[in-house]
Amino acid sequence: MNIKRLSMLTLAVLGTLYGSSQAGAASILGMADSFAVLAGSEVTNIPTSTVVGNVGVWAGTAISGFTSSPGVAVSDLQVTGGLVHATTTVAQSAQGALTNAITSLGLMGTGTLLAADLTLAGTLSPGVYTVPSGTTNLSGALTLDGGGNANAAWVFLMDSDLITSTGSVVNVINTGSGAGVFWDVRSSATLGTSTSFQGNILADQSITLNTGATIGCGRALASVAAVTMHTNTIGIGCGADTGGEGSNGFSGGLTVSEGGGTPTFLPSAPVPVPAALWLFGSGLLGLVGVARRKKA
Repeated sequence: MNIKRLSMLTLAVLGTLYGSSQAGAASILGMADSFAVLAGSEVTNIPTSTVVGNVGVWAGTAISGFTSSPGVAVSDLQVTGGLVHATTTVAQSAQGALTNAITSLGLMGTGTLLAADLTLAGTLSPGVYTVPSGTTNLSGALTLDGGGNANAAWVFLMDSDLITSTGSVVNVINTGSGAGVFWDVRSSATLGTSTSFQGNILADQSITLNTGATIGCGRALASVAAVTMHTNTIGIGCGADTGGEGSNGFSGGLTVSEGGGTPTFLPSAPVPVPAALWLFGSGLLGLVGVARRKKA
């Protein structure tokens, strides 16, 4: 193989493995995408919690446990990378977008019927799932495996409440920056003490995070009632340790037309190439350069 062909092949391989995974799409959450916490009636917090993203309420006015002054962080709730929106037009627009997102997710059909306790599923591939009512929906660990698709998406249609037991875990693996995880809760959600959760909770009513529960990569978005927090962490800026490889709060994986309607899954894209492969490719291109100089 000549030098020119080798160089072109190296670039093509790297481009195929990495470049296509960078294609993004607008989140179906719309204006709600910038909120880590959004409530309909009130947001309350028992310190100390950490939120990465906006915090807001509309049409209610009550926000307690932190300041309502935009951009100001106080000791009992650290707001990073976002603002506090108490009955602002931004919060109103976000609530409208949340309503649209809930409506759109509900149009995706029933999907695969699961047991009420998702722990029994063990590992789930991307897709649409219906979860029947149960006293507990997660009593242990659930793994969401993207199978190497950076745009993998999971949609859980909860018939009633979302309830997790103490110490339960949701893991997301083998996916990337375009991934999406959506929990469409048709009543209220309660994350048990020390639950380690992933994904976006879109609840018709309230969301309660008990002591030490975390949403490592995702959001708590309540349409009508309150979001109640107790020494929690919620973040929409997510690193590789969440399985999302820098995902924006697992809000991807789906696309919907500007006028609304049924969301569709984004085309599959490969997970970004690990740094080791980039080093390999850079080294190979370096050898090509040396060979060219010797030939000259």
